[in-house]
Amino acid sequence: MCAVMEDLNVSALDFVSFCHRRCGQEWPELYDEMCRVAGRRLYRGMGYYELNNLGIPLDLANLDSTLALVDQYKSNQKCS
Repeated sequence: MCAVMEDLNVSALDFVSFCHRRCGQEWPELYDEMCRVAGRRLYRGMGYYELNNLGIPLDLANLDSTLALVDQYKSNQKCS
């Protein structure tokens, strides 16, 4: 049974979905696409700074957090 988490950041998951639709790849290719999108501000005009403020850290020091977000996105996809 799938449960929706209260702290779910819909914009963050939408960003992951946007990147996944663009490249359709798994980790680490998806991470590369996330960085490309941020660098070119292709998602709602947001770059690294704005995405970080949404809870999407793309720096290597916080890679575990980014991977957890991707895992959360995948879990939500299985529930749909």
